[in-house]
Amino acid sequence: MGSQSNFAQLRAGFIANLVVAASVGAYGSVLGLLAAKKGIDWLELLTMNLFVFAGSAQFVAVDMWLPPLPIAEITLAVMVINMRYLLIGASLHPLFIGKSLGHKALFIHLVADENWAMTMARFRRERITTYFLLGGGLCVQFAWCCGTMAGHRLGAIIENPERFGLDFAFVAVFTALVFGFWRGRRDLLPWIGTACLAVAAERYLPGKWYILAGGVGGALIAALVPEKATEEPGND
Repeated sequence: MGSQSNFAQLRAGFIANLVVAASVGAYGSVLGLLAAKKGIDWLELLTMNLFVFAGSAQFVAVDMWLPPLPIAEITLAVMVINMRYLLIGASLHPLFIGKSLGHKALFIHLVADENWAMTMARFRRERITTYFLLGGGLCVQFAWCCGTMAGHRLGAIIENPERFGLDFAFVAVFTALVFGFWRGRRDLLPWIGTACLAVAAERYLPGKWYILAGGVGGALIAALVPEKATEEPGND
């Protein structure tokens, strides 16, 4: 009975993320194009997809992929960008209560922005398990691998992917997902704070520190501002 329930959750998570799979694949095709032009072969790219599986970090790594490879710099840049997963992991704590360390390590590896957003949105409406998250992760990773491999194969054909709007696919889909979390006036201050901190950090700090500055700053604002101060008038 338990295994059937787990499979049902896995299937539900996979299906729920099909809505973003096309955009993930399109976004991945851009990475594949760039990787091909950098001389990264398909096996290296596939290995990166399976073991790193973080779109923004992979884009930065590919962009920095110049001989001789700056291993330390690439590693640091990827770590900075992926530090947002500390916040994402913390938000998933209620879903992982009572799970073993091995279970957490395996399932959290397949957490991406898209299936995390889908999981949190569903978690607010109904009871789900970590297998819903895993199913979404498998869907997103499959779409990501298909997109990057297709892009890699087409790398010699498509000269300017920006002409087709492929570089904007990820931004568009995640913007739509983020606005699905809008709860009204209570979110106004944290969202404005996040935007201001990210813009300021992008202007005055090198590299990708603006991602961490915006995420941590917005989370702190949300945690420190009293709930009543952000509630809409008349709400209970």
